[in-house]
Amino acid sequence: MTTSTVSHRARTGVFARAVAGLFLFGFSAVAAEAATCGSPIEPGQYGLTFQSGGVEREAVYVIPSSYTGKKKVPLVLDFHGSNSNPKVQLGRSHWNEVAEREGFVVMALAGSLKGELPNTHAWNVPGVTAGEGADESAAIRELLKLAKETLCIDATKVYASGYSGGGRMLSQYICNGFGDFAAAGFVMGLRAGTPVEENGIWQPRRESCQPSRPVSIIAFSGKKDHVNPFEGGGRAYWRYGGEVALNRWAELNRCDTRANLETGENADVATYAGCRAGTSVVSYVIASADHAWPARTVRFRLASNGDKAIREVDATDRMWEFFKASGGEMIATVAVDAACGDKQKTAAISDGGQGTRCSPSSKPDSSEPLVSDDL
Repeated sequence: MTTSTVSHRARTGVFARAVAGLFLFGFSAVAAEAATCGSPIEPGQYGLTFQSGGVEREAVYVIPSSYTGKKKVPLVLDFHGSNSNPKVQLGRSHWNEVAEREGFVVMALAGSLKGELPNTHAWNVPGVTAGEGADESAAIRELLKLAKETLCIDATKVYASGYSGGGRMLSQYICNGFGDFAAAGFVMGLRAGTPVEENGIWQPRRESCQPSRPVSIIAFSGKKDHVNPFEGGGRAYWRYGGEVALNRWAELNRCDTRANLETGENADVATYAGCRAGTSVVSYVIASADHAWPARTVRFRLASNGDKAIREVDATDRMWEFFKASGGEMIATVAVDAACGDKQKTAAISDGGQGTRCSPSSKPDSSEPLVSDDL
């Protein structure tokens, strides 16, 4: 691993003075030992830069108010869509708010490719992206190592979520054999390897997805997604549909052949059980959703196997419950808000929402980068 120098742009001078000696270092055994559990950090959202393969990378991380540095906490990595950035992604997913409430750390890495809009990024997805970007997998590994060496992280509770292009990046990262995540969530972006056409049918290239271990998968898709169509088609990086991807992950996890299907007024849920190592594969297909992160007005009704009462959560909360249980403990019903009229709004875009929920966005955040034709 290359020596990494970390710099932090703290919200307040107090934090900068308190941890300047903790984080502004090149990795060494002494520094790493001193910087893990036992060092409190002022809560907040911060920026950092680090070196990976000779390239400076940027990320954002969130420390919850309950963080003491004495108790190991979970970590969630949040991957933004193309033509976006970590701050916009956190505003979209609200992982920062869930982290504050539940007491875990969130990190969001910026992709290495320049986006089509100012101050935005895209991902150099292995096998499909035609851009001259950096090694994203190496940067992800560097960021994870950095988190574990500088924060009090429970290595058994490291999770990730990806939106659109970030979901494609996360999918391929796991496919390429990196077993860092106990569970992963996808919004409008689940893949199971690079696409290949066989006998006129698009399928995942089997040799392009060889995970090192079973991993629980939860995916959210929209039937009105015009960027990454659930039914398949779309751009060269996409081609095969969401159901094909789900079936392949169920096969990779050696789940039961047939999914348990539930049909609701505005969403269908497919759950694959019997998977190896207690994992599961769960899919929500929302009839009224376009290429957008299901906003706060899209609510899912949850019931526990235990004594907890039925309650409603949004997509990010549902994903967190899935992560906590590693896919196994929560039962999700298909009760979702009924389809809205064309003018009905979700939470305001400035509040992390997606605008209209039922009609396609006129300019989605994740207009994907060009990919090679010879996939």
